[in-house]
Amino acid sequence: MDQESNSEEESVGPSEDDTLPSLPPGLSDAQAVALLWRVRAQRRRPSPDLPETVTLLTAPDGSLVYLVGTAHFSDSSKQDVATTIRAVQPDVVVVELCQYRVSMLKMDERTLLKEAKDINLEKVQQAIRQNGVMSGLMQILLLKVSAHITEQLGMAPGGEFREAFKEAGRVPFCKFHLGDRPITVTFKRAIAALSLWQKARLAWGLCFLSDPISKEDVEKCKQKDLLEQTMSEMIGEFPALHRTIVAERDIYLTHTLRQAARCVEAPPNGQKVPAVVVGVVGMGHVPGIERNWDQQLNIHEIMSVAPPSRFSWLLRTVLKGAMLGVLGYACYRAGGGIGRVLLSVPAVQSLLESLRPPPAP
Repeated sequence: MDQESNSEEESVGPSEDDTLPSLPPGLSDAQAVALLWRVRAQRRRPSPDLPETVTLLTAPDGSLVYLVGTAHFSDSSKQDVATTIRAVQPDVVVVELCQYRVSMLKMDERTLLKEAKDINLEKVQQAIRQNGVMSGLMQILLLKVSAHITEQLGMAPGGEFREAFKEAGRVPFCKFHLGDRPITVTFKRAIAALSLWQKARLAWGLCFLSDPISKEDVEKCKQKDLLEQTMSEMIGEFPALHRTIVAERDIYLTHTLRQAARCVEAPPNGQKVPAVVVGVVGMGHVPGIERNWDQQLNIHEIMSVAPPSRFSWLLRTVLKGAMLGVLGYACYRAGGGIGRVLLSVPAVQSLLESLRPPPAP
């Protein structure tokens, strides 16, 4: 279930270390491909001096995966990613994103800061439509956590992924893969794994999160020992949550990295050569990916989603019924004219449509 976005350079700039070279006029396509392939080979360092946050994994066919462990609100993580991609000139870059979060790659920092802080009714409705009532509300609570960190640091999340996207576009023939499990699946499986009491405790903790966070705290997240300690505390508090949000995604990320680490065809004769891959993931996923790298993985098992529980269905029905009651009372108090205006609002029509019983077979 690979998600892929090929990064292409429509125009080439001057010959610099981090840009594509200018091509001589009159080259055929085959000659241009061969030239760019040679340029990348010359830039690729055989024994690069990489940051200590990089872990090297080797595939059975000799392909290399340089796994960059990052902190999601870190400037130095962005630099680690850029340094690694420039040094190894990869065939593929894989990032810890899915198709539902790909928009952050093309947003500027100012827009992302505003989006992270602005949690409105429209976002709540969209989250519930995509994930169901319980999963949608939990997603909003996690967005609140992200907004809290954003406000504390004045920095938008995902800077290392935007850096990876930018640097991949400067490497000839480099492909850009989205390597994470769809967030809708993760939320639904996470909520289904928690008891009602655990859901209430988790929601309470997220709602009243107010501890100050400094940039130094974020940088400490790149230290494996601190991260392992944090994970141990999380396992003790919500073991089912750790399994679905961390351990299962470790498996999925391992799978997508393996898929990317396959031999590529080298011009001019299409000879198969080992691939070079850069993976950009949160530091918390690095130990799990290392453990899973040589294991047999069952991806279908972690992609299945159980049907909504009876409690979730009941809660959705109660909420919709309450909203319909409020709407009816408002129409009664406002009079027929204003009532018709309210009934013409798309959001109200959508609510009424969802309450309509299905047609008889």
